[in-house]
Amino acid sequence: MSVLRKQTAGSDALAPVRLFASVLVLWLLLNGSFAPDVVAVGLAVSALIVWAFSDGLSFLSGYRFTPVATLGFIAFFVKELVKANLAMAALVLRPSLPISPSIVKVRTRLTHPVARLLLANAITLTPGTLTVEIKGEWFYIHWLVAKSTDPEAATQEIVAGFERYLEVMYG
Repeated sequence: MSVLRKQTAGSDALAPVRLFASVLVLWLLLNGSFAPDVVAVGLAVSALIVWAFSDGLSFLSGYRFTPVATLGFIAFFVKELVKANLAMAALVLRPSLPISPSIVKVRTRLTHPVARLLLANAITLTPGTLTVEIKGEWFYIHWLVAKSTDPEAATQEIVAGFERYLEVMYG
């Protein structure tokens, strides 16, 4: 059984708690401090946001709180980011500049709009790749060092790792 298994939708009674926790964590991350005054303001602001947006925030809709998948996605993204930065640095330092740029077509199984947005942004933020267009289930990616232009091979190389986590997070 996979650690990244899909969970059933949680109770709506927990939605305000999840929203409060998400906003508070975001507040603390953006402030970079756990000083008592920062935490106190964060608690107040989080409570105000939960009260003002009792129906939830649209960009968080559909997100299933799955710590393993969420932390896995973040860890995978950071790993890919470091690998891509090192590869791009090595590429730039070579006098021959061995690039083989191409626009590749990759397919995603993701249907939730936020999951697709996160996928497109993760691809774009990774050096050497840029999401150019999204048409239905197809993403068109500019790949600076294209290993393959075959849609299946490119999908496995660029999309599959991110998708594994996003499918769990957004079902």
